[in-house]
Amino acid sequence: MSRPVYNRREMAEESIFQNLLEILMSASSEIEHIYKNSCELVDLDTCLLLIAECFRCLRNACVECAKNQHVMRNLGLISTSVNLIKLLHGIQIKEESLLTALRCSLQFLGNIAAGNGDSQNSIWKCAFPDLFLTCLTYSDEKIVAYCCMVLFTCLNSLKVRELLDPGNLTVALRVLKVYKEQLESEWSFLIVTDHLLKCPELVKALYAKLSNQERVTLLELIMAEISENPVTSEEMNVFTRHADFLAGCFQEKCEAVLKLTSAADAEDEEALVTVRLLDVLCEMTSNNGQLEHLQALPSLLETAIDTLRLTHLAGKQAVNIFTATHAMTGQEEISHPAVGFKSHLIRLIGNLCYKNKENQDKVYELDGIPLILDNCSIDDNNPFVNQWAVYAIRNLTEQNERNQELIAQMEEKGLADNSALESMGLEIEKQDDKLILRSVRKKPL
Repeated sequence: MSRPVYNRREMAEESIFQNLLEILMSASSEIEHIYKNSCELVDLDTCLLLIAECFRCLRNACVECAKNQHVMRNLGLISTSVNLIKLLHGIQIKEESLLTALRCSLQFLGNIAAGNGDSQNSIWKCAFPDLFLTCLTYSDEKIVAYCCMVLFTCLNSLKVRELLDPGNLTVALRVLKVYKEQLESEWSFLIVTDHLLKCPELVKALYAKLSNQERVTLLELIMAEISENPVTSEEMNVFTRHADFLAGCFQEKCEAVLKLTSAADAEDEEALVTVRLLDVLCEMTSNNGQLEHLQALPSLLETAIDTLRLTHLAGKQAVNIFTATHAMTGQEEISHPAVGFKSHLIRLIGNLCYKNKENQDKVYELDGIPLILDNCSIDDNNPFVNQWAVYAIRNLTEQNERNQELIAQMEEKGLADNSALESMGLEIEKQDDKLILRSVRKKPL
């Protein structure tokens, strides 16, 4: 027979935690006395070492032990710890002993909150937002990471909405800054993806306050979330609202990308936001649930076609990143933020026309078909543009005789390059005095 496994932590008596509480309270008073009377820092260092050891003990006793979590909370150790952290933050020294005490105190709060709703609520009541703002701006990366751990553990859908308050929004803004500055910070990443992105109103409020660089970071996080994790039916409403908002942002700022025609503006931040917005919209329209919603937006398709026309024209008027180019060697890799922009516009247009007669007809009316055909040649500045053009033309002509006839007439009049059509796997056939566009197998190379 196997022996029963006992959690030794559960055997700890309440008196142990009571003693640790008294030591922490005494240490707090001692620190205040040292600073009030300008005593030797040697005394302070001893206090800090003692505080760190107390928190180590408390931290370890909380692990997977609800009993100890409840006892400590009922003794008032959470409020005492929060007040002590605030006191330690006010100490203007850079000693390792201070950093260790702060790190251990935050680890304790993280452990007492883990899996314990009552402790999470208690920490939130005592610490939000002041303690989080204090520790999220600390110069020590470990302190910032442990603070993010505590924040992540305490957050839920109701608490996330508290971040919408103008005075509390700074907490969310700071988390995004932490992620941008410390890309290896897993906790800040989880706060954004598991909590902040689940609240469309918060994303909208954050976006308005962010710099363009920070907007790019937020959009990349949204991109990662929708491309790597399948959207559940529960999340569909949330991401549909994100799609509405981001489509509006793209429509408002799309012309900023034209700044990239100048080499001097190759890193223009507003233009980089536009590029990333397009990337996100392409990914969103690859999801059936979000696609149907975005297809119904009144002016997104029109904006995509207009932007394709403007960038195409800009590339013809002068040599720039929007000019079609093809190096026969294929050795040179072009590094520019707008590489692929026209490809992605064509991809977005193709997605918006997928099995959607109204949008197919709208592209016809906006003279978008000749524009797409004029962008189907191999272009080093737009990798896979030919493939996306094939995809878009297929979606535009599927069960749409008028669009098929337009392309056939263009080819007959020499307005559409027959070799380009062949490269797309299309050919023109005459049947009963009528031109028909039909698919054929590509010839082997």
